[in-house]
Amino acid sequence: MIFRIDDTSYVVPAARVLQMESFTSATRVPGAPAHVAGLVQLRGKVVPVVDLRALFGLPPIERGIDARIVVVQQNARQVGLLVDAAREVIKIDPGAFAPPPEIVALQSHHFVSAVAQLENRLFMLIDCDRVIGEEDHNAPTQPHVD
Repeated sequence: MIFRIDDTSYVVPAARVLQMESFTSATRVPGAPAHVAGLVQLRGKVVPVVDLRALFGLPPIERGIDARIVVVQQNARQVGLLVDAAREVIKIDPGAFAPPPEIVALQSHHFVSAVAQLENRLFMLIDCDRVIGEEDHNAPTQPHVD
């Protein structure tokens, strides 16, 4: 699944995505880190939402009608990823992915685990485990495509 933050295209494996919903608002959680947008109720379940703009160090924007929550799952844990837009699902051969340049890996705090180029488009594979807090944000990772 492809989503956009600012003018950059990112991907997460479709197998990790449970659902995608429009974003209107989230209930703030006192004391939560700045990148935690809050909690939302989706289909009767309370889900924490990580604002990827904030996590990636980008300035906040006024959320428009294209803003989406992409709900991903790791084991029994479900987390919503707040993105600027998400509408596209494409098939990318796992062999098309390569480790990102070291500067990209370091600057992104290893949230980007691999990159792929298809025709004239560049996609960055998000390390879901690291983004949703399943892995230490300071430790390097190996790219893994589900």
